[in-house]
Amino acid sequence: MAPPLSSDPSLAAFGSSLTAITLAELGDKTFFMALILAVRHRARWVFIGSFAALTAVTLISLALGYGLRELLPQSLVPWLAAVLFLSFGIKLLIDAQGMAANAATEEKEEAEQAINTAESSKASQITAWAVIWEAFVLVFIAELGDRTQFTTIFMATAPAQVFSFGGLLAGTLLGHALVTWLAVGAGKWIGQWVNERLLYRLSGGLFLVFGLAALSQALS
Repeated sequence: MAPPLSSDPSLAAFGSSLTAITLAELGDKTFFMALILAVRHRARWVFIGSFAALTAVTLISLALGYGLRELLPQSLVPWLAAVLFLSFGIKLLIDAQGMAANAATEEKEEAEQAINTAESSKASQITAWAVIWEAFVLVFIAELGDRTQFTTIFMATAPAQVFSFGGLLAGTLLGHALVTWLAVGAGKWIGQWVNERLLYRLSGGLFLVFGLAALSQALS
């Protein structure tokens, strides 16, 4: 039986991870951190620091997901992926149902408070390295334990016949680069139209599709 989602695991991994990460990152706290920092500092510096942090967390997440997959018997891997995908998809849909209409505003306020706290003790002179480092640290900490990290970890648990490592890495990094570029370039405009509830529902639906595909793989 052909692998689900696509007969090419690299293409399936690339397209699925690009879509999942883009949906998860839009309107996320790290999105608003990059937006606010880009308003205060040079956008290029903010992009470098933010994307470097997201790359670091992506590598950690992929390592965790692949490590978990390698620890288990291969016959159980599709079942693990199915359970994780379906559970995460259902959780996102439940979270969306109980989410306040101003959830994006709350994310932005939390991001701004974190930035203000970080910058309150700094000298007025701002260098490129200082901005890059500030963006890296803030985004790295905010991304740990975030739904984007769980998205990456769970996708990495899928069998290699479904999602290849190269495809996952390329799609995930491109998704992070795209959203970070939007945040530093057009974040003020895009942030006004972000609907967290809708994004959660879309992400939840996407993971249900992943879960059904993994379940099909497990039953084949």
